[in-house]
Amino acid sequence: GGDPVSGCVLSGCAIIVRGQPRGGPPPERQINLSNIRAGNLARRAAASQPDSKDTPDEPWGFPAREFLRKKLIGKEVCFTVEYKTPQGREYGMVYLGKDTSGENIAESLVAEGLASRREGIRANNPEQSRLAELEEQARSAKKGMWSEGTGSHTVRDLKYSLENPRHFVDSLHQKPVNGEVPEPFAAEAKFFTESRLLQRDVQIVLESCHNQNILGTILHPNGNITELLLKEGFARCVDWSIAVYTRGADKLRAAERFAKERKLRIWRDYVAPTANLDQKDKQFVAKVMQVLNADAIVVKLNSGDYKTIHLSSIRPPRLEGDSAQDKNRKLRPLYDIPYMFEAREFLRKKLIGKKVNVSVDYIRPASSATDTVPAFSERTCATVSIGGINIAEALVSKGLATVLRYRQDDDQRSAHYDELLAAEARAIKNGKGLHSKKEVPIHRVADISGDTQKAKQFLPFLQRAGRSEAVVEYVFSGSRLKLFLPKETCLITFLLAGIECPRGARNAPGLAQEGEPFSEEATLFTKELVMQREVEVEVESMDKAGNFIGWLHIEGVNLSVALVEQALSRVHFTAERSPYCKALLAAQDAAKQRKEKVWSHYEETPVEEVVPVLEEKERTTNYKPVFVTEITDDLHFYVQDVETGAQLEKLMENMRAEVGAHPPVEGAFVPRRGDFCIAKFVDGEWYRARVEKVESGGKVHIFYIDYGNKETLPPTRLAPLPPAFSPRVLPPQATEYSFAFIQVPQDEEARADAVDSVVRDIQNTQCLLNVEHLGPGCPHVTLQFADSKSDVGLGLVKEGLVMVEPRKERQFQKVITEYLNAQEAAKSARLNLWRYGDFRADDADEFGYSR
Repeated sequence: GGDPVSGCVLSGCAIIVRGQPRGGPPPERQINLSNIRAGNLARRAAASQPDSKDTPDEPWGFPAREFLRKKLIGKEVCFTVEYKTPQGREYGMVYLGKDTSGENIAESLVAEGLASRREGIRANNPEQSRLAELEEQARSAKKGMWSEGTGSHTVRDLKYSLENPRHFVDSLHQKPVNGEVPEPFAAEAKFFTESRLLQRDVQIVLESCHNQNILGTILHPNGNITELLLKEGFARCVDWSIAVYTRGADKLRAAERFAKERKLRIWRDYVAPTANLDQKDKQFVAKVMQVLNADAIVVKLNSGDYKTIHLSSIRPPRLEGDSAQDKNRKLRPLYDIPYMFEAREFLRKKLIGKKVNVSVDYIRPASSATDTVPAFSERTCATVSIGGINIAEALVSKGLATVLRYRQDDDQRSAHYDELLAAEARAIKNGKGLHSKKEVPIHRVADISGDTQKAKQFLPFLQRAGRSEAVVEYVFSGSRLKLFLPKETCLITFLLAGIECPRGARNAPGLAQEGEPFSEEATLFTKELVMQREVEVEVESMDKAGNFIGWLHIEGVNLSVALVEQALSRVHFTAERSPYCKALLAAQDAAKQRKEKVWSHYEETPVEEVVPVLEEKERTTNYKPVFVTEITDDLHFYVQDVETGAQLEKLMENMRAEVGAHPPVEGAFVPRRGDFCIAKFVDGEWYRARVEKVESGGKVHIFYIDYGNKETLPPTRLAPLPPAFSPRVLPPQATEYSFAFIQVPQDEEARADAVDSVVRDIQNTQCLLNVEHLGPGCPHVTLQFADSKSDVGLGLVKEGLVMVEPRKERQFQKVITEYLNAQEAAKSARLNLWRYGDFRADDADEFGYSR
């Protein structure tokens, strides 16, 4: 059916013809021209036969083939088959055109002297005698093979291999190599190319060479076959050679994209990596809030939500041999990784607080951990650009990141992958960053945060410096930050002075504390204003945990004042002595008037008359002797009852005798939270204890039940409590109390002063104790010194170390008045808390000292 088209000329006397395509590549037939012979073309030695050799062209073989190629390729021909050999070779006549009236191809070859009649064929029919006649004419005209000389000038000088073939055979030596199973659409692709190019005159652009292959681009009058194949879905782009494509990789990727979008041929089942995302989630503008790493940023979306975006197809700097097994990986500061600091600084300066365009390339699914790779949660990978600059490309071109390599069919990659590869090639060529041969820059950063000793030495230096430049490394809460000081190359923890910010939720083990209202809003406010920005700080003092306290300014804004203005903090009494006091109080008054956030329940407190309580009760005093064994950081204390002291002594003695007689087996005791046990104290003696917490490292937190002190010990210092000495036999002897009628300052330093004073006066001494009223947690009591009978709590008020807690019960009015008078005296003398005047103004409420 249909007229055959000449598809391919194999030699001067053999062609391949094809029927018309009908829904797929058409059938092909090889026709050998009968009765004539043309010179053979060169053949390459068969790799499978060790003794076969390359054979060269026979003279005039190539011109014969070229004559046919130019005459026939792509033309319609008609043929007749004269006979078929047992092997299935077909011999016959071929005519140009639709029927046998057209030019007889065999005759044309003979007439040009490019083929001769086959020997031994007698001219006993018209066709034979016609060929004999034409051959005679060509011979006398000295045409082609009948011309003078050997015809060696028609033999091509062919080289089948270039110098240094890659050791391809070695690399595959004795490994099984898959034979080819054609991929889907292979036959169609071959036909597509052959039907357009085979044996046409084309131009070739040589682009590069790879192993033994020359890579090139074939240009045909009708276009570029590379791009056509891609566009029709017959081919996919190849990363390793696309870079040498002079017409620009983007042309090819665009052609491939065209086929993918239309799901043509090899892409029939193609699903784009972001197919299931809404358009608004694929491309959006967002504000950069934080640079997490050299390849990850946190952005704020228009919705107000935060989202982490990873930069597609790049890998940040990392340490050589860094893997998941590297136990110290988490502990190692980012600054230690060569070029990590530079990469983060580049991103921080370019992006923080700026709007960027995000175009999502793929979502990398969550993966579980393996031996070499840690677990990853799902990642959104995108191309992030600002002012037309692709950030990943900028990083790579500076040598601050490298490009990931992918499997050929892996579509989860940057839409600008080729530009990334080109940028990397430039960076390598110019020896930039990671590719530099120079000394690696090392950033030694001292982490002073939480190191009290180092902080103490560093404090005077910072105080003298006045304003220091800093970069906010992290925001823990509205008023607690981690700062990097570039001049001093150190990290410090920094608390904002002059304010009390709502406390965040705390997850201490066994003690999850709810956050105070607006603590999250305060944290967010501070984050958005200062995270990773350049700021100035003035350090005034430090607390006992090694945190620096002071003022932070960003572009002329004092962060303490800003938080008070936003009604996200109250002014703290310590602000009185600062130059920012006026600004703080003015901001606070305005926020109070608006009754916003921390002031939403604020009522101006009228001066109260003391209202008599209905039930008239007398204050009862019944002081009993106690022995004070421990004082806690928040000014609670533990006492033993002197009357049962002798029992405790006896119990201890018997218990130690028993343990001495039957020493515990070291390591036999497995501590569990809440268990009673015995613990060996620093004095080498055993005491009764309760397990409060067991840490993963094997450290055990214990509470000495008869003394009230706590300690952290290895399990080897613990043993089971012998039943004869259990709390059922003698209850725990240490009881917890707190002082009645006083308020402990919230300021850590002020509180520490009060605690120190009490420890000095009464720890390990005998006192007299009277329970005044029950409170949350433990009873509130007054204590008297055993000798002078003077009141310990009242003494603290006189010293200005604590404030009075005014209680309204009638029975306490007399003692409260005494306490208040002592407080006035301390104020006038400006002692301790009052050294800057009455910081509480008229309402202690606003300073967080609730009545």
